[in-house]
Amino acid sequence: MSLIINGMAVAAPADPRVSLLDHLRETLHLTGTKKGCNQGACGACTVLVDGERILSCLALAVQYDGRAITTIEGLANDDGLHPLQAAFIEHDGFQCGYCTPGQICSAIGMAAEAKRGVPSHVSADLVGDVALTREEVQERMSGNLCRCGAHNGIIDAIRHTLVEEVAA
Repeated sequence: MSLIINGMAVAAPADPRVSLLDHLRETLHLTGTKKGCNQGACGACTVLVDGERILSCLALAVQYDGRAITTIEGLANDDGLHPLQAAFIEHDGFQCGYCTPGQICSAIGMAAEAKRGVPSHVSADLVGDVALTREEVQERMSGNLCRCGAHNGIIDAIRHTLVEEVAA
């Protein structure tokens, strides 16, 4: 049994009770993914699995055998930062930075949901294109908490980077 993390095959934990978050941080030393509440309420531990956002603190690592897991460390490439990472810098989308990895992974997953036409609670239409208005992005990102006041910069960075991408 193995996991594909940031493009590399790694062994699953021997203990099937280990969360994906603990496996990433404690076994693989990928500490970009943060442990916030450890109860699925804050979003600091958000990673992407096959492009969909999940809360890694609520997931058992063994559930993801053979699936592609992307952490914040896996977003940048040889050319530099992922465009959303750069936008967080440009738009002051972080202060303490603790929530930033989860915010970025969640936003990438959120944009993919919108591109597929998945509505949110505030979507004007349940069928068809989803316009990522400020209100729509705020609703879709409401599961990722920022406690230090960078909310406006986070939303601006997401809209600047991903709204254009979804429209394409």
